[in-house]
Amino acid sequence: MAQFINKREDVVTEAIDGVLALSGGALTRLDGYPHIRVVLRSDWDKSKVAIVSGGGSGHEPAHVGFVGRGMLTAAVCGDVFASPSVDAVLAGILAVTGPAGCLLVVKNYTGDRLNFGLAAERARAFGLKVSMVIVGDDIALPDLPQARGVAGTLFVHKIAGALAERGADLETVTAAAKRVIAGTRSIGMSLDTCRVPGSPKEARIPSGKAELGLGIHGEAGVEQIDFAGARSAVATMAERLAAVMGEGAHVALINNLGGTSVLEMSVLAHDLINLPLGNRITHTIGPAPLMTSLDMQGFSVSVFAADQAELELLKAPVAIAAWPGVSEVRPIAVSALPDGLTPITPMASDHGATRAFLIDCCKVLIAAEQDLNALDAKSGDGDTGSTLAGAARALINAIDRLPLSDHTQLLRAIGQELSQTMGGSSGVLLAIFFAAAGDGASSGLPMREALRTGLARMQEIGGARIGDRTMIDALSPALDALGDSVVAAAAAARTGANFTSTLTRAKAGRAAYINAKQLEGHVDPGAEAVARLFEHLAA
Repeated sequence: MAQFINKREDVVTEAIDGVLALSGGALTRLDGYPHIRVVLRSDWDKSKVAIVSGGGSGHEPAHVGFVGRGMLTAAVCGDVFASPSVDAVLAGILAVTGPAGCLLVVKNYTGDRLNFGLAAERARAFGLKVSMVIVGDDIALPDLPQARGVAGTLFVHKIAGALAERGADLETVTAAAKRVIAGTRSIGMSLDTCRVPGSPKEARIPSGKAELGLGIHGEAGVEQIDFAGARSAVATMAERLAAVMGEGAHVALINNLGGTSVLEMSVLAHDLINLPLGNRITHTIGPAPLMTSLDMQGFSVSVFAADQAELELLKAPVAIAAWPGVSEVRPIAVSALPDGLTPITPMASDHGATRAFLIDCCKVLIAAEQDLNALDAKSGDGDTGSTLAGAARALINAIDRLPLSDHTQLLRAIGQELSQTMGGSSGVLLAIFFAAAGDGASSGLPMREALRTGLARMQEIGGARIGDRTMIDALSPALDALGDSVVAAAAAARTGANFTSTLTRAKAGRAAYINAKQLEGHVDPGAEAVARLFEHLAA
């Protein structure tokens, strides 16, 4: 798969310069490209302890994204997933270290330890005060003699940076960093590996599996487990964390490894704080991409048992866009619906045949979910099946509240239920359809004519006509033929649905925004849903 890069050898320098150009002058780089890539604060005057970190690139926004007042003084960048050279690290130290000294924050990888360690020795030979801490927060591989350093490193950056900004001396900053390291634990999980620029992707994680504890450079984790959804994934990680966490309140850093959507990350955060482990989490950082692994579809959770002073340091404001700040976990606030929106509940009643009929229709839509999504992916956003299936599930759940023995009220009640539970334009249109059909039935129209009244109202408001490539192409002829028989209605619906596959131009609905070439030969998913429903009723 293609990537938005130019040349592999230029990707890091071009990315750094992109950040610098848009930093508003807050960041500066040393003149050492391509071998020395050091970014530092433009306002730095060497009057306080400098905080220097870095490592291989590919973890953005770490580390350049956290250079600024109250966090890092400088970041030293290597190639993608490769430690920077000794000279690069030394250049960074020399550029920012004054009489107050410098703290190096290093993740526990052999290359980083060696290169940062030797650079520290050389800097000390120049007479500079340099201390170094090694972060090893990863708990995924308990048999490793030394744990890897992963996203928990950011706790160290923030607390050490805040202390340094307040004027603490090097010994105090170093001791605080060591306390944070001792109290931080992390674990990650991913559904896929990452793509290193210019290299083929490793297909190591099969479909239906998730890898627990893989490294931020794509290293294999401790095991591959069956993936059964977000809640189960978070529970597995929480169990490992709980076993090594201390008692008391913790801050959780919820880190996007690069390729997980914002929507998914919010679900993962929800699941984390609603597990038993969540009772020990009082504050969170994120969810956000903080220390990524290029485009890895995964996430990590880091926990730190911060005392009140450390929590205040984490909360200290910084003008760094990549830092999301600290949020307190609070109960969800819920307000009552405004007047006029609280639904009027109809008088529930039972009718065995109607109950069975409705549930049967709903099951048809639920069974068709994946097929309709696949069709919609050709002509829309791939969610028609899920939208209809979600509405069908909601109707089944509401079945005991519906006036099943009064079909006039039932049509209106279905419209009301759909208006609340079914999203998208189709939800609105079907709510209009059933509400208008209920009005028609209440005025004495027979069921077929009441449904045709609903269709007319839906077309009036929605604007779609036969030939516009919507569900109308199947629904309208089906209702016309329903006076003859359900079999005739099913045949008419199928003919109408198939007709949409010959239409290369949609005039209504999401497909109206799609290139005609992409629509060619594909049945409209809404029309297909109507056809399947009538075919099932006729069977």
